[in-house]
Amino acid sequence: MEKLEEYLQILHRLRETPLATFLENPEKYGSAERFLQLAIEAIDDIGSHLVADLQLGTVEWYRDVPELLCEAGYIDETLYQRWLRMIGFRNILVHDYLDIDRHQVYQILQNHLEDFDQIRSIFAQFL
Repeated sequence: MEKLEEYLQILHRLRETPLATFLENPEKYGSAERFLQLAIEAIDDIGSHLVADLQLGTVEWYRDVPELLCEAGYIDETLYQRWLRMIGFRNILVHDYLDIDRHQVYQILQNHLEDFDQIRSIFAQFL
């Protein structure tokens, strides 16, 4: 949870970067891409531990984590769908890194960091 908090603080700071500066500066967009990847992986890892601790089922793929948490009533359908999109975006960051749309990365910074905060607050209930 501490690492997730660290990553989110960095992402919140990057959010303040104007679009033109973000798109022109490899240190800005590269940092955003990497810290988004790390934040998503942290959420998936924490979620996997939670699923195991609560004995909700077996996790074979990252998408199993939000599915099992949703089925058990810990997250709602909306957050489940957002989490699935995070997992898909993480796969793009890792596997399709040559084709990353930096406008999309910027839009995620501007409009979806609260999704991470919402998932983090659910995890915090179990600490």
